[in-house]
Amino acid sequence: MNDFVLSCCSTADLTAEHFAARDIHYICFHYSLNGKQYADDLGKSMPFDQFYQAMADGAETQTSQVNVEEFTAYFTPFLEQGKDILHVTLSSGISGVYNSACVAREELLQKYPDRKIYIVDSLGASSGYGLLMDRLADLRDKGEDVDSVYEWALANRLRLHHWFFSTDLTFYVKGGRISKASGWFGTVLNICPLLNMDDQGRLVPRSKIRGKKAVIKEIVSRMEQFADGGTNYNGKCYISNSACYEDARAVADLVEQKFPKLNGKVEINHVGTTIGGPVLLGLRAQGIKRGGCRPNRKREPALRLFRGGRGLCFVIGRFGTAAETSCAK
Repeated sequence: MNDFVLSCCSTADLTAEHFAARDIHYICFHYSLNGKQYADDLGKSMPFDQFYQAMADGAETQTSQVNVEEFTAYFTPFLEQGKDILHVTLSSGISGVYNSACVAREELLQKYPDRKIYIVDSLGASSGYGLLMDRLADLRDKGEDVDSVYEWALANRLRLHHWFFSTDLTFYVKGGRISKASGWFGTVLNICPLLNMDDQGRLVPRSKIRGKKAVIKEIVSRMEQFADGGTNYNGKCYISNSACYEDARAVADLVEQKFPKLNGKVEINHVGTTIGGPVLLGLRAQGIKRGGCRPNRKREPALRLFRGGRGLCFVIGRFGTAAETSCAK
């Protein structure tokens, strides 16, 4: 029987409607804006446009992950209903939330020894992480049990590739990622950083590209390079954006033009309040396994890593065979 709870953190950055339609439960991270606390509840407490505008206006922001007590309170009702749980967390490369979920699991298994509680480190973020959740929901809906879906997630999570770019360096300077001098020269030269997530789920700079048009072409070329089947890719593709919908739409149009066999239109979502910031964009799809890049970088909080300027984020990948419909590498 596959009657188990499929769950994730709000940082998977899909809409509440999407989560509800796929029967995916989620628990919210938190953030503060000028000292006031909010739940990272997919734009319900504060619409995304207001949040990003407040950041652009100089508001002080800070994020916090879900703690052990919150996970315990969240998991308990499901266990009391006699259900097993598969929870997938935000990458351990940018957050400690995986450890918190594991501690809660160990404590709860002492109280509910007959239940199964699986915790998976997604090694991903934003709607690429959401794309993984979508694929797990597909497997559950096909009748796979919690053990099989858990094993599949572990075996395939690195087949999602997460690529990001930004066209505004303001928040890289503010977050300490680059110096003020570098930020000034980068702005003058119209430099757009291109980044991705490595096989340990850490955000890594890959290229410095001059101009928005050039970086848009380059991020789509990465999809051509890594997507399952190249331009014959027939899975789904998700894009996340923070206050740069026009850029996201430009990328989506180019993807739909170059990949005519896509499973539906490109889905554009918001980069959430926990890992977002004005003008960041990302692209996600299905392809080959990540690996081979292990820079010696100190782990940093999600807010500092992701709060860049205008930009896009994409994910490409490969879940199982080329015929299967998802977008991850």
